[in-house]
Order: sequence, then C-alpha cells, then structure tokens
Amino acid sequence: MESILSILVLVSLIFSIIYVVRQRKAQGITGLKTALTSICFFLVAVMNLLAYWFDFLGIWSWGSTVGLLLLGAYFTKYLQPAQS
Repeated sequence: MESILSILVLVSLIFSIIYVVRQRKAQGITGLKTALTSICFFLVAVMNLLAYWFDFLGIWSWGSTVGLLLLGAYFTKYLQPAQS
C-alpha cells in the first residue's frame, strides 16, 4: 500500500511540475522570483516523500516543511496578478 501511495505522489508531482512550466511559458512569465512559490511547494512534496522513504520523519522534517510553507507564502508577493 505504501509503494502505491509513493508512486501516486511521484506521478502527480511530475505532472504538476510539467503543468506549471507549460502554463508559465504560455503566459510568457519569466524570472525566478515568480517561480519561488511553486518551487517551495514542490520541495515540500519531495522532502516529505524522501523523509518517508528513508524513515526520517521527525522534528526536522516537520520544521523544514513549515519553513518551506512559510517561504512559499512569503514569495506570493512576487506573483503576477491573474490575467483573464
């Protein structure tokens, strides 16, 4: 059961990264600052998956998850307003 969930997380992570990159290209968004929120949130998923695989769940995993979530929230100020 655990391997199925790990595979599901990996597949959804890959598809979401591809989707974000394609959407940024389609809208003509460039630069690193506007991508920092997405990068932080993707790093949360990767870090938690690695922590699960290598049995490193604990205070450091939780602390870095919270830190990355706060960084991702902070960098939302660099996102461009939605275009309709």
